[in-house]
Amino acid sequence: MNELSRRGLDAIPPDGDHNRRGRTFRSGIYGVLDIGSTKIVSLIGRVESDGAMRVLGFGWQRARGVRGGGIVDIDESVRAVRAAVGQAEDMADTRLRAVRVNLSCGQPESRLFSVQWPIGGRAVVEDDVRRVVQEARDRAAQDGRATIHALPLTFSVDETSGVADPRGLHATQLTARLHIVDAAETALKSLAACIARCDLDIEELVSTPMAAGLATLVADERELGALVIDMGGGTTQIACFVEDQLIYTAALPLGGLHVTNDLARLLSTTVAHAERLKTLYGNVEASPDDDRELLPVPLVGEDEHAIVKVPRSMVVNIIRPRLEETFELIREKVESSSLGGVRVVLTGGASQLPGGREMAARILGRQVRLGRPLGLRGMPDSASGPAFATVAGLLAWAGGEGQPMHDLDLVTPRPPGLVRRMFKFFRERV
Repeated sequence: MNELSRRGLDAIPPDGDHNRRGRTFRSGIYGVLDIGSTKIVSLIGRVESDGAMRVLGFGWQRARGVRGGGIVDIDESVRAVRAAVGQAEDMADTRLRAVRVNLSCGQPESRLFSVQWPIGGRAVVEDDVRRVVQEARDRAAQDGRATIHALPLTFSVDETSGVADPRGLHATQLTARLHIVDAAETALKSLAACIARCDLDIEELVSTPMAAGLATLVADERELGALVIDMGGGTTQIACFVEDQLIYTAALPLGGLHVTNDLARLLSTTVAHAERLKTLYGNVEASPDDDRELLPVPLVGEDEHAIVKVPRSMVVNIIRPRLEETFELIREKVESSSLGGVRVVLTGGASQLPGGREMAARILGRQVRLGRPLGLRGMPDSASGPAFATVAGLLAWAGGEGQPMHDLDLVTPRPPGLVRRMFKFFRERV
């Protein structure tokens, strides 16, 4: 792989600040790639003169070689990624050299750090900010883990807190609060090998729930506080935004595919038919007619005429416990992290099950709405639903959405780090 740009994986993207005042937009054309357990989606877009993002190319493929957000079959995943990116490139009439990719693999973890740095009474300069961020990265370093995001949330200069940009302010001591997101290196190596074999560079890795939040939250929700729950096929991921900052992320190894597999196993039918049952007749809440409505279910391994009839109530009773389990685990995550009474935005393909929103509100004890991608021009109607929130957020991020101190490269000059060397190795040798 060619040396990643200074805004690549070992760079620290200036994430976290969604305030549009003073925001600049990146010019040029961007490619993004959402690698999920059920689908792989690629978008190509550009920022227009008024700051809105326009989609130029769209590609979609059923996921192959991916499970739980991670690569499990390199050949199959390469074919699916190539096909999705190729569709987007043909539609946009351009060829991509690099893409921004969502981070779903490697059991991402989220931690907060507070770092102090002596200034000595002079004005804070750019190198001071870089050193504070690098200190947080050094403290967060763990064997077998690679830092993906180091997000400066807020600064304090001496006793003055709540400073968004400390440059030019005189201080004895600079204090920064930072949010670190890291992931397992082995999973990143498999992802690197897949992208390298598609003749692409990885421009950046971007947290999946953060991207979903950028696509679905309105400004007031990011300011007042919102919990984004991205319910994908293989995983459910959580992001909490408060005061225009991403302060928490978490992931659960549960998703829509687990509901499908429950149906297939308990009804002794094929996975394909279980998915059809879930899509056409699935519900979380029972209705009076469920016992009387009979659904045809072909039996797995039998000939095509071996069909039994089951009441719709049976399908509902299989789906409900899995969704209850998911939301109860989310509640435990939220309570253990001491997140405040923020409202909830559900997104992702699995969030569309009827009754899911009402169940989430009951179990989580919060206001809940369904989130769809906002503010993308030219997005195909078929990709305007919650299932495409992550890829829409990746494109918004690529155009500059959600990035504080956009004029400052937060990387302290140093020899190439482990992640950068790893991706360079795969690009050059695979």
